[in-house]
Amino acid sequence: MKHHALNTKLPTHEVVNQATEFTDVNLYSTDVALKEAIGRHGAPWLEERCEALGERAGSHEMQEWGRLANENPPVFKPFDRFGHRIDYVEFHPAYHHLMGEAMKAGLSSAAWNESEAGHVGFAALSYLFGQAEAGVLCPMTMSYAAVPSLRIQPEVGQQWIDKLLVPEYDGRFLPIEQKKSATFGMAMTEKQGGSDVRANSTRATPIGEAGPGKEYELVGHKWFCSAPMSDGFLTLANAEGGLSCFLVPRWRPDGTRNPFFIQRLKDKVGNKSNASSEIEYNGTWCQLIGEEGAGVRTIIEMVRHTRLACVAGSTSLMRQALAQAVNHTRTRAAFGARLYKQPLMRNVLADLQLEVEAATALTFRVAQAFDNQDDDEQEAALARLSVTVAKYFICKRTPAVAYEAMECFGGAGYVEESVMPRLFRESPLNSIWEGSGNVMSLDVLRAMQREPETIEAVVSELSKTLGSHKLLDRCVGELKEELSSTDHIQLRARRISERMALALQASLLIQHSTEEVAEAFIQTRLGNRGALTFGSLPASANVDAILARTFPEE
Repeated sequence: MKHHALNTKLPTHEVVNQATEFTDVNLYSTDVALKEAIGRHGAPWLEERCEALGERAGSHEMQEWGRLANENPPVFKPFDRFGHRIDYVEFHPAYHHLMGEAMKAGLSSAAWNESEAGHVGFAALSYLFGQAEAGVLCPMTMSYAAVPSLRIQPEVGQQWIDKLLVPEYDGRFLPIEQKKSATFGMAMTEKQGGSDVRANSTRATPIGEAGPGKEYELVGHKWFCSAPMSDGFLTLANAEGGLSCFLVPRWRPDGTRNPFFIQRLKDKVGNKSNASSEIEYNGTWCQLIGEEGAGVRTIIEMVRHTRLACVAGSTSLMRQALAQAVNHTRTRAAFGARLYKQPLMRNVLADLQLEVEAATALTFRVAQAFDNQDDDEQEAALARLSVTVAKYFICKRTPAVAYEAMECFGGAGYVEESVMPRLFRESPLNSIWEGSGNVMSLDVLRAMQREPETIEAVVSELSKTLGSHKLLDRCVGELKEELSSTDHIQLRARRISERMALALQASLLIQHSTEEVAEAFIQTRLGNRGALTFGSLPASANVDAILARTFPEE
């Protein structure tokens, strides 16, 4: 909360040596690694859009909306005052303001609307917007990610795609035909199965003729359904031909409410602005997308794109946590000097910068592979495996970065008035959503075994820096040894995923960052220092050069 004309002279003391709020900062122009990543993409339109969103997301107004949307979480209204079942979720006005800003910026649509945007554009806009408020990224992500799956059944999906690509927010609860634009959701998880969607019990029965695009009715439940006020959802259910994918709108074609019963909202650790719910289907009207029995294959395209969003969102949280820590330490003094000027604090901040910069480099390389996948088989293979590796590793590193940044504040960072508790509570989400660490690392193995070209693509990517650094060469050699044996491979799945992520990050930093950043990252992540905490950079690390990339120096 921003106050003007502050009274610093209190009856018993004067308020001095307090940090300033980190607002009214352009989150794009002050982010060296992000600007370089977007510059490599060669998209002037995107650079202009990022500049504008960076200024808007860093503004006091949007930062305040983020606070208000989290402090006033959504409320479930199952009935109206007359006793009619309405299954409505009511949001604070700040949430609607944020949704409007997100859609206007193109988070859900620009990847498909703008030739210069693509998936790099989606990642960049999500990265910037998430630093103001992360909960809104959930409906934006699902609306963006639904497009490839909806394209599988164009006679059903195209009217939805047309509305999803309108960069304007229409929060009214109306049939899709009456709305300017739409948002989309996804509902896969059930109580008995969790990530094992093959255990789903929801049943789908054809209303008339069965088959792709035809009408069905659902009976069953979903244990997690985020953004339940979305206009439509992709969901999984068992038809006669097996587990299948269906499009479920909130309204039937005749303009009546679809039986889409919200049971309750989840009381989550974080992500408070976003509603996550339990729902039931009971005679719920839907249409089949793809063939019966091909549900996982159909919806996996949506899942792949949400994984890219998880990676970008986690990198965004890390960047914002570091930015908050740098701002605090630059404006607060202790033991005779600004915290930012003290050697050990600089070591911690520089170490965090290495983590953020490595995550940024990998995020945008994955996004670039998504952009190239239609025209390049090797890039398609790289996209398939690298997004899973990045989702595993970057999302797991985020809570550690958020915590360390919080500690830079001392006790002030542990108080709810600070933004740090919100960032910390948000930090584990992307590692859990759309497949936890075990699911991701096992999916890495699955890709390796079923699609060996994915490993060839990763090895080819790493060969770009072969011979550049002996520690990276050693890491790549060890990774190849790990991959050459299938003994106890499931037990080694996490280690394989981690080594692959680190090798990719190190290679990308050699190619695109400074020598000081790449060397410090490789020495501390691929060497044998054995340190388990941030702030253990060796004396040989050029901390000043690393920190110069965090923000423009004072």
